[in-house]
Amino acid sequence: MKGWSSMNWVAPIKDEKTLDDFKKKLKETDPKYYIMFEIGIGTGMQLQDILQLKNGDIRGKDSLTVEIGTKGMQTTFQIPADLKKRIEEYTEGKPADAYLITGTSNSNSPLSREQVYRVFRTVGRQVGLNSIGAQTMRKTFAWRYYRETGDIYYLQQLFNHASPSITYRYIGEKPNVTVMFKKLTAEENERSRRMLYKDNNGKKRLNNIVQTLNEITLELDNPANADSFYGRVDTLLNELEEIMENYKAEL
Repeated sequence: MKGWSSMNWVAPIKDEKTLDDFKKKLKETDPKYYIMFEIGIGTGMQLQDILQLKNGDIRGKDSLTVEIGTKGMQTTFQIPADLKKRIEEYTEGKPADAYLITGTSNSNSPLSREQVYRVFRTVGRQVGLNSIGAQTMRKTFAWRYYRETGDIYYLQQLFNHASPSITYRYIGEKPNVTVMFKKLTAEENERSRRMLYKDNNGKKRLNNIVQTLNEITLELDNPANADSFYGRVDTLLNELEEIMENYKAEL
């Protein structure tokens, strides 16, 4: 069984010293990598959107609206005051129509994502980060925001995730089921009613869970099972018991 914590994804940088060391090394490599990373962890913007920015798009701005996905949905990212100041210092004297992050100092082409990956991996290894990629910036922003505010729903909306559980997994955090139960909106409840009624989906899903639990129950007496099987079952039961307690508390 694979739980929320076993997903092999690029993780946010949670250790402050490691984060500071990584930023310092990026700045030593080239200030453009440093300012790009600061924008990523300061706003939550995607790498590809940052690379398409021109100086005039972001200089002196308190927020930035970006079109997300093929449907052209717009998302507004806030620019903190300290980041705004760093951007103004970095772009001072540079043409408004020039790319913010260029490939070379004498070109007006944006830096490639492949080059970003190479630099991130190289610098990451220098500070002990073996799992790092373009999503590191966004996930680090999200984890830091969640740690400070506990507001998973703002992040869900910002990233256009279908549910808060996806956002929890995205930042590598265990879902807070109490918050999730209490925060369901009238629209979300109505949508759940439709989906659970449609084609008996609710009953089918519950029956599948019951069937799996019955199979696990039968396996508990099997002496051939390894200790790891019982460890997984114990973890599963702990999670289920917590969810059920919170569910019953909201009835």
